[in-house]
Parts: sequence; structure tokens; C-alpha cells
Amino acid sequence: MIRRSCKLSTTNSFFLFGPRGAGKTTLIQDQFTNDRTLYLDLLDIELMDQLLLNPGRFKQIIDSPEHVNKVVIVDEVQKFPKLLDVVQSQIQRRKRQFILTGSSSRKLKQAGTNLLAGRAWVYHLYPLSSLELGDSFDLKRALERGGLPESYLASSDSDAREYLKAYVATYLEKEIQQEQWVRKLDPFRRFLSIAAQMNGKIVNKAAIAREAGVEDTTVSNYFEILEETLLGFSLPAFHRSVRKAQKLAPKFYFIDTGIKRALDRTISVELLPQTFAWGDAFEHWVILEFVKNISYRRLDWTLSYVRTKDDVEIDLVVERPGLPELFVEIKSKEHVNELDAKALETLGRDLNPKAEKWLLSRDQLEQTFGSTRALYWQQALRMLFGTDL
Repeated sequence: MIRRSCKLSTTNSFFLFGPRGAGKTTLIQDQFTNDRTLYLDLLDIELMDQLLLNPGRFKQIIDSPEHVNKVVIVDEVQKFPKLLDVVQSQIQRRKRQFILTGSSSRKLKQAGTNLLAGRAWVYHLYPLSSLELGDSFDLKRALERGGLPESYLASSDSDAREYLKAYVATYLEKEIQQEQWVRKLDPFRRFLSIAAQMNGKIVNKAAIAREAGVEDTTVSNYFEILEETLLGFSLPAFHRSVRKAQKLAPKFYFIDTGIKRALDRTISVELLPQTFAWGDAFEHWVILEFVKNISYRRLDWTLSYVRTKDDVEIDLVVERPGLPELFVEIKSKEHVNELDAKALETLGRDLNPKAEKWLLSRDQLEQTFGSTRALYWQQALRMLFGTDL
């Protein structure tokens, strides 16, 4: 059993969000024993039919004599947001613990749900991280298959590929088509492929719109759908002025390298070191490791990127309240040199001379280039986030 880094409250009510297949149900069932919990799965057609015909049925079930003193787990709560009115009342009046999971926040937002006005905490579960996998972690497998448990732990590459293809098809059917979030599915399919090809690049909505055959505003809506269905996130551009930063285009990253490869139809292509595809996948993976571990450690850190008009770039700017800013450059090379630290040394000095500068790579020899510290990527993650799960 893989020990997850996401530590859930045993007393307070909470939402647990995460993409389908990340392991939300497994995590909860591992931490909450069956004899003290009532588990309600809103993907259960029979249960949903009961609730649709009689919304009061939910309160009848949870208040029945055999369940009245149990912790209530509602899986995929976004399927029926009205239940949250009852949940809020029960938390307020009876101090009862509710555990609410979801693979999308879009329907909750559309319903005007306020996530229980702070009465329930919010956690996020992601695909597996390298720190969670520990000594069993395999970088090539992670870059090719991603970190969804059923993909990463599949017995063969072909099984992993079939799982990810089915995952993408299910996403289109269950999350998009059934919820009718787009008027036409074909342009959205084209958008997904284009967005995956542009993963980690600065978003150019006009160019994407032309390729997908839709309006710019439609592309904006498509990106919102991806973020609200927890399949990706935007990495904003860094600027000292918040107002100016908002005018700069973000980058967009899918939440998993395997999902990205399935969407751009490269899932069957082997990734080889010293290729552009390997380098892009490695950078993607390391950035995901930052996102996951910052969330799991409940750190108030923010991530952004920097690129100048002359295309000098720093991959990550990590703002850490109470600590110096950290500038991170990511290289997939096994041997780095002072040229790889050039952007950090020049642009980093201009942005903040007091910031820490790290060059992360697959080079296991720790070195110093000027004021830049070159570290093996896994060592850097352990230094930042520890290994205590």
C-alpha cells in the first residue's frame, strides 16, 4: 500500500478534490473504518434516482437509527450540489463530520455553492508523487505513464496505455458530454489535443482558437473547464506588480504527464533521454512535484514563471513567506555546466539579488555556479519538502 502525503482531518468536515482515478476513495477508506462511517456514492445510479425523485431521502438516510452517529462520506458530491444545504445544517446544529469528495468543482460553482462557508476544510489529492513512491519510484515510468495509480502501477506499458486512452474517453463522455458543458464536442476534442501539444508553453488563445475553429472566448471557457474539472492549472507570469502580472499570459500544465500524452496521442511513443520530448516531460514532472507537495504540506507558497522579451526564462519563481524567494531552472541533462545556470545568474540577479537560485537536473553531482546551486532534482525535493509522510 502506498502511503499518501495528503493528511486528512479526523474530526473536521472537509472536501477532498482531485481528478478521477487519483485515489480519493482509497485514501478515505484507508483512513476511516467502515464501522463508523456511512458511505454514499453518487455515481450509484439507484441512489441518484432516489435523490432526484425525493431530495429529502438524503436526510432520511443519514438520520436513520443505524447511521445517525456515523461520519458521512459522500463520493462525487458535485453530482447533486443541493445536498450541501443539508450538510451545512448538520455541521452547524449537530457538529457532525462530513467527508465530501469530488472530481470537479465546476458544477458546485455553477450552483452558487459556497463550499459551506469555511465550515469544511478543503484538501486536494493528486496523482502519485515521487516522494510517495519512495525507493520504488522510476522516472522513465513516471514521465511516460504519469502518476495515476492504475496507470503507474499497471503490469505493462500496454495496459497503462489502454487505461489512459480509456481515461480520456471517459472524461469526454462523463464530465463533458453528460454535463453539457460545451455546445459541440468535436471542437473541444480538437482543443484538448492542441492544449496538450502546447503543455507548458505560454498560452496564446488566439492561435489556439484558429486551430480549433472556435472563438477566443470559447477557448477561455475551455481552459476554465479543464481547471474546474481538475485536469490542469495555470502557472502565472511573475511580476512585482500584481496588476501587471495579470496582463501577462500564463502557461498551462495538465495535472499528469500520462494524461497529457494520451491527449496529444503520443502515449505509444517511448520517451528517450536527450530528446526534446524527454526534456519537456521532465520539466513538466518536476513542476507537478512542486504543486503536489506545496499542497500536501499546506504551504502558503506561490509559483510563477519569468520570461523576458529576449526569451530569457526562469522556469519557477517560488515565493515563500518568511523565506527568501527561490528561483528554479529545470534541466533534464545528466551533466550540467555553468551555461545551464546563465539565466539564473543574469535574470535572477536583476529580479532579486537576495533570492536563492537552484538548478535542478539529473546530474547527481552537487555543484555551484556563481551564486547558483546545482542539485539532483530528487535531492532538492527532499530538501524542500522532506520525506516524512
